[in-house]
Amino acid sequence: MMRVGLLCGREYSFPPAFIAKVTELGAEHGIVGELVRLGGTYMGEAPRYRVIVDRISHEVDYYRGYLKHAVLGGAYVINNPFWWSADDKFFNYAVAARLGVAIPRTILLPQKGYPWDVDIQTESLRNLEYPLDWDAMLEFVGLPAILKPFSGGGWKHVYKVSSKEELWAAYDGTAPYCMTLQEFIDFDQYVRCFTFGKTDIVPVAYDPHERRYLVDPDYLSKEVGERVVRDAQTINAALGYEMNTVEFAIKDGVPYAIDFLNPAPDFERDRITPFYFDMAVEKMARLAIDRALRGEASMTSPNWKAMVGLK
Repeated sequence: MMRVGLLCGREYSFPPAFIAKVTELGAEHGIVGELVRLGGTYMGEAPRYRVIVDRISHEVDYYRGYLKHAVLGGAYVINNPFWWSADDKFFNYAVAARLGVAIPRTILLPQKGYPWDVDIQTESLRNLEYPLDWDAMLEFVGLPAILKPFSGGGWKHVYKVSSKEELWAAYDGTAPYCMTLQEFIDFDQYVRCFTFGKTDIVPVAYDPHERRYLVDPDYLSKEVGERVVRDAQTINAALGYEMNTVEFAIKDGVPYAIDFLNPAPDFERDRITPFYFDMAVEKMARLAIDRALRGEASMTSPNWKAMVGLK
């Protein structure tokens, strides 16, 4: 018997549905789904699970440490815990831009606050210029602009600013997070693309003002839809994510990728609609079963170096 384990947090509809679907579809192969159970991890112990779907280790350090050890023991983890640990949104933007994906103009900012033992007056920050040239940065990204963390998600600590004074006020409250300042795309359309296995991309109409998904299969034109899928595939192939959402703000027919570090996307029925919930459960179950049967445990980095022409 092979086990597919689910590691999750504050989710209610997805976990039981996913586990039941894995057990149903995997029965002929002797595959069962279950919640991962952990109570301390002994170095060198063999993992109980052939595949683990990780939706919470970004918030629990013990889980992340366990997952890396499980990969060492031969488990296949969705998503790769080694890469996820190292990734950030600013680097993602830079890679995607090198690969020809449209990206809003973006600046990485020094963080506003630091741990108590960092001497902000003298030695610890001797490499930072002060004061920052806010006028030059705003000239580069334009106004309005978006201030948001360089890592993280869930629309937390995201600010739309329309003046230098608004930017300063928002930035002053961002400690201890490192932030990006990004061009605001005054979009005509907005989509979130579900990713299942890097290349299976499902663009979904999304209203970011109401934060709700819309079931509208004809939302995008054929040309824009094809580019959105192609760009999402490019991003996931480079970064190695098999479970992700890639968000595009579309203006004048150009899809700008504005967020694609979502390796634990929202799969709750009430938020993504019953239609997309059933789809996500089935596709994730089939992905996990496929990796249990054919996937190889991997400690290698994603493909971005090769894709941007680096050795």
